[in-house]
Amino acid sequence: MKYEIYAKNCEVSEKLKAVTDKKLSKLDKYFKEDEPIVKVAFKKQGNFLTTEITLDYNGKFVRAEASGDNFYENIDVVLPKIEGQIRKHRTRFDKHNKNTAYSSALEFEGGNEAKGELVRKKVFALSPMTVKEAEEEMDAMGHSFYVFLEAKTHSVQVLYRRNDGDLGLIETEI
Repeated sequence: MKYEIYAKNCEVSEKLKAVTDKKLSKLDKYFKEDEPIVKVAFKKQGNFLTTEITLDYNGKFVRAEASGDNFYENIDVVLPKIEGQIRKHRTRFDKHNKNTAYSSALEFEGGNEAKGELVRKKVFALSPMTVKEAEEEMDAMGHSFYVFLEAKTHSVQVLYRRNDGDLGLIETEI
């Protein structure tokens, strides 16, 4: 596995890196040929310490996060979440080249955290997919919305989860 470790408002010790590496290596058993890219972000926000893990396996993403008093406990909480998502979406990972949602990796740019200002930018290429596939991607990433290119009409659409738990769809016209 390829690891990328980020820190925001804190410093990551060599011991924390070693523990993270050791615990993440347990996920190797789920991947055969291609190595996934794992991004681990350690963030300090006020009194909360948050650990976020995003796994990119050939354009398929799973993401989980945990907050607590220390990063070591957060790793123990977040890893079972990631492992559960990997098991849940195992078939999707095995068919990694069919119906990929992205053709390139996400690019993150940090910025100023003042309210109302742009603080993060994500750039990604869209591949055609159905609403059902977009729903699976959205659930796998743990987000409340998902932007995708609809397979039949080739229009950009936004799938989102409503407060009542149902789904909503925003279609665009040119």
